[in-house]
Amino acid sequence: MPFDKSKMMFPIKNEYAFLSHCGVSPLYSGGFRAVQLACERQMRLGSVVLAEDYHRTLRSLREAVARLLNTGPQNVAFVKNTSEGIGLIAAGYPFTAGNKVIGYRHEYPANRYPWELLKNRGVEYICLDNTNADGKSLTTEHAVAWSMNNLKDLVHKGGVKVVAISHVQFKSGYAADLKALGEFCENEEIDLIVDAAQSLGAMPIDAKELKIAAVVSSGWKWLLGPLGTGLMYVSPKLREKLLPVLVGAEVRRGGEDYEATEWPIDETAKQFEYSTSPLALATALDRCIREVPLAQGVERIQAEIFRLQDVFLKALKSKPCHPIFDPEVNRSPILSLVYPGDASALSEELIRRKVYCTARGGYLRIAPHYYTDDAEIIKAAEILNAIA
Repeated sequence: MPFDKSKMMFPIKNEYAFLSHCGVSPLYSGGFRAVQLACERQMRLGSVVLAEDYHRTLRSLREAVARLLNTGPQNVAFVKNTSEGIGLIAAGYPFTAGNKVIGYRHEYPANRYPWELLKNRGVEYICLDNTNADGKSLTTEHAVAWSMNNLKDLVHKGGVKVVAISHVQFKSGYAADLKALGEFCENEEIDLIVDAAQSLGAMPIDAKELKIAAVVSSGWKWLLGPLGTGLMYVSPKLREKLLPVLVGAEVRRGGEDYEATEWPIDETAKQFEYSTSPLALATALDRCIREVPLAQGVERIQAEIFRLQDVFLKALKSKPCHPIFDPEVNRSPILSLVYPGDASALSEELIRRKVYCTARGGYLRIAPHYYTDDAEIIKAAEILNAIA
């Protein structure tokens, strides 16, 4: 069945050829209607929505996310963003002085700052070198990739408890081989924490099969959800290790007796939903996940994104503007282009011409979604041909 790429379903197409789903994506129209309905119900019914909608909605959202990650809903929690989810894990992890966390030199702050902050507890955050796609070290400050060999060398020096890495790097678009990474971490008894903000909904992730301890993501990129939404998967084994960091009425197991002197913490990932969640946003994210990646199929979405990238590269004639990687190497939904001039200025000019894309780390990022049509992606290439 062909994808629905209509302007009615995706009104952003009335304004832009939108190629920045690695940034803040347009809210899926079904999610917008879900927000409206949820807010209208609170307007009309007040606290009745707590009894009738609140727990049902959160259960539905956890079930949808669980299907996306091929896990059980007991392993999923709704959070505000990636920073919150990773922060809860980092602060609650039972580190001791001398332990180490491995990250990448050019990692996104949401999956770097919480680990760097642990230096106050004597934990060392060590960075993987910047390499090319073949694993050879680079002196350039421009982010490209990291290598498994470098990772193994750092692990074998001892003391590593966590590897915290993005599935897809936000600057270069380099996609990690999660299968190889997960197997290595499991063999070394290291917890693998994955920031999936730049892949979830556009690339398949099987949390159990890939042996991932935790997956954390925002909801407003490839999931097309509202700002202020995120999700986290935490394996049962990792949950047993983590200490509570933030607690409130929602973490309590067994009812709503708020005057109880004892408050046993829920054994499921619900324990990370420490306070009242934004119901309207949860409703919208649930709708977005069910009607976009689950209904359309993540593998189909990924294939369509890659096909659109191929259409773009075929139309791109400008040699000064070229992709970092060969299209088949560590491919991701982000196609980052090397540009010898000012990539930010180039991005601004494209936006002025109604092609919305963004620049990060000196690269121009082309990030179409499945609803992008060929004419939109070719328009971007033709503008670049004319400018570059």
